Amino acid sequence: MPTLILIKHALPQIDPTVPANQWRLSEEGRIRARLLAQKLAQYSPDLIFSSVEPKAVETARIVGDALDKPVEVVEGLHEHARCNVKFLDKEKFEESVAQFFAQPDVLTFGSETADQAYHRFSRAVVGITAKYPNNNLALITHGTVLTLFVSRLAAVAPFLFWRDLELPSWVILSHPDLELVKVFKSINDPE
Repeated sequence: MPTLILIKHALPQIDPTVPANQWRLSEEGRIRARLLAQKLAQYSPDLIFSSVEPKAVETARIVGDALDKPVEVVEGLHEHARCNVKFLDKEKFEESVAQFFAQPDVLTFGSETADQAYHRFSRAVVGITAKYPNNNLALITHGTVLTLFVSRLAAVAPFLFWRDLELPSWVILSHPDLELVKVFKSINDPE
């Protein structure tokens, strides 16, 4: 059965003066993206897709180049829309994300609810898997939308799952049935 790999992008260069959806990878992030490619090689992804955000596109291109696979940027795979939120310290950010997951149908953080972000992301994922039902697929995306998707498939506590995902991290699903196979919360997790 083919695999669908949902990947949280590599480590960005954090710049509090720039919206997070415009951040690019840090040097450490580029190193981790190359390590990610080595880890993903065993799953033989045929195609690599990326959200439109620069940190995801850079991660995807590094992985695609290392694995000699094409990369396609796809609308809908981007992070939960929150460009209207100023940079928050870690504690405030985590409080906001916890509230976001706790009240998925209420606009608590950013400019889309958790339910809206989930439905947008889910449509993009289902569109890709329907177009390539027999291929191993890798989707470079973001922690919050990845968590929304996985938590609703596998009934895991979203905030705790989200908080444990490092940069990068990935989830292996079978497709087209979207059964959870394995979670790698860190580049250092054993195979």
